[in-house]
Amino acid sequence: MTDSRGASTVPGVPPVRVVLAEDEAIIRLDLKETLIDEGYDVVGDTGRGDRAVELVAELDPDVVILDIKMPGLDGIEAASRIADSHDTAVVILTAFSQRDLIDRAVEAGALAYLVKPFQRSELVPAVEVARARHREMRALTDQAQTLTDRLEARKVIDRAKGVLLDEVGLSEKEAFRFLQTSSMSGRQTMADVARSVIDEGLRPS
Repeated sequence: MTDSRGASTVPGVPPVRVVLAEDEAIIRLDLKETLIDEGYDVVGDTGRGDRAVELVAELDPDVVILDIKMPGLDGIEAASRIADSHDTAVVILTAFSQRDLIDRAVEAGALAYLVKPFQRSELVPAVEVARARHREMRALTDQAQTLTDRLEARKVIDRAKGVLLDEVGLSEKEAFRFLQTSSMSGRQTMADVARSVIDEGLRPS
């Protein structure tokens, strides 16, 4: 069970654990207070990207929220290192809405993003989108032997979904469903089906 904003409220079920990295102290405090108010457990926070990577390694959170512009490491590099070594959902914060930064963040392993300034009401949906996508990709790539393999599988699945959105006009949900059903019917992994979409022109009939 969740409350109206997404955080777990099931008795006996621990709250979602979050590490927060934002170099502006006022924004970081506001994010922390909002997350706590919404039922999340902020287990660590920092203003540095390199420290964020360390905190994820130490605390093994469910979610890490990273600002793009930070000392030590920027959020994109931090996201890449975290995605390569830890099974954690990554949310990126950016004050810049340029598409290339967002694309770089996604390529680095981010599963959702927020463009600053954002409303408090936008934070929880972004976190929950990242968690849902993380669960989805974890389930779909559970045959991958390592986290690196899983990340590569997720990237190729995301690219295939993009092809189906752009070329066939499917919604994201429809594209996911096509990849899922093709995987089951063909007894292939989702990543193999995704590669067929990208390299061999597989499309819905």
